[in-house]
Amino acid sequence: MIKVSLISLGCAKNLVDSEIMVGHLHQAGMKVIPEAEQADVVIVNTCSFIDSSKEESIGHILEVHQNRGMKKRHRGQKVIVAGCMAQRFSKDLSTSLADEVDAFIGLDQIVQVVPIIEGLYAKERSAAGPANLVTAKSTFIPDFDTPRFRLTPAHLAYVKIAEGCNHPCTFCIIPQIRGRHRSRTVESVVAEARQLVAEGVKELNLISQDTTFFGMDTWEQRPNPRTPVDSSRGTALTTLLRQLNAIPGDFWIRLLYTHPAHWSDELIRTIAECPKVARYIDIPLQHISDPMLTAMQRETSGDYIRDLIRRIRAGIPGIAIRTTFIVGFPGETEADVDELAEFIRETKFERLGVFRYSQEDGTRGAKMENQIPAKVKEARWHRLMALQREIAAEVSKSHVGQSLRILVEEPGVARGEADAPDIDGRVYVPGNLPVGKFATVKITGFHDYDLLALPAGEQPREFKTARQAQ
Repeated sequence: MIKVSLISLGCAKNLVDSEIMVGHLHQAGMKVIPEAEQADVVIVNTCSFIDSSKEESIGHILEVHQNRGMKKRHRGQKVIVAGCMAQRFSKDLSTSLADEVDAFIGLDQIVQVVPIIEGLYAKERSAAGPANLVTAKSTFIPDFDTPRFRLTPAHLAYVKIAEGCNHPCTFCIIPQIRGRHRSRTVESVVAEARQLVAEGVKELNLISQDTTFFGMDTWEQRPNPRTPVDSSRGTALTTLLRQLNAIPGDFWIRLLYTHPAHWSDELIRTIAECPKVARYIDIPLQHISDPMLTAMQRETSGDYIRDLIRRIRAGIPGIAIRTTFIVGFPGETEADVDELAEFIRETKFERLGVFRYSQEDGTRGAKMENQIPAKVKEARWHRLMALQREIAAEVSKSHVGQSLRILVEEPGVARGEADAPDIDGRVYVPGNLPVGKFATVKITGFHDYDLLALPAGEQPREFKTARQAQ
């Protein structure tokens, strides 16, 4: 029996690709193990979003190669590189990693992982170097019956509702890697969700490169182009959310990766009217300055963004908004950063992250003049993160004394409705609340982004978070 170990890097969308590969491996009778040094085949599912993610991916590949060279019985170990970095750089990497890698596979080859592994054992390694099996254009999209083995805790799952991206953002390479946007059908997503809820999943995290564009790509595929369509943006997503909300059971539906350009009043109304949709949205805004939004080609303006946030908060009481911003984009001035800081200070986002701009080859941003020095990017990043830390403390303090519904992640650790997995803060609760179940707690304190709580009815006692203990 062939033993395979898979190292999954990058975002949740990449994790779903890893789960699909593991599902096919299990279906073929191969054994999947966590220990790379004991495997016959190691798959590194890579990320290539920014320079640091590429460096991390290459570091894992070199580490696997070094480990197999140190153990005689595993010098015949095969190494396969998959994911975004393979899709983007396979031709270059075939030369630079010729000794370390046996095959490169692209995003569309994840469902062919079994015959690819069998092929590596069926013939000697070519003297020309590793097999490059990457196809130039990615078109694959999973369905509800695509073999898959979840790598997340039993109580949560990621549901990829679409793949690819049509947006022209000048800082981003993703459309060139993952191809044009392509949506699954509402029926396919609902069928998968029903099965997950039947398995005991308590949180469905909807993901894609742009979840708010879900279904819009199919409008161009109508049998009769003259047939009228509802041109209000977000219609397909609202249909999906209402059907998911109607599935029997007690669970959260979390909406991640929404682009601000495709929000609509109907989407706001749908979230407000669907109690199973978490009062949480992830909406990367990237900037607020009009010159920066124009240079980034974000299809929005500062006034549009301000009005959208106002409408979301007015239409969905209790909503927690997560966003991300980029500092140090070419041409960014101190005035642009001042405007962004003031916007953050006024808006008081419940959850916020900041990225330092990464000059990615192949993007239009990389060719722009007025690139910002690394030290300036770093200073701007520290300024905004310090500001957000103050705001986060205010937000956390506002919860003290309130009751909160939580989903228990592990003994003593939980998340609230306003906390996405692996991204946001945690709720620390002493005791033995059942893992993977909902519970109600009372917030007794906070530490930075985390909340401290007690099960309803318990008396206060001293309790430290893992971060405080450090």
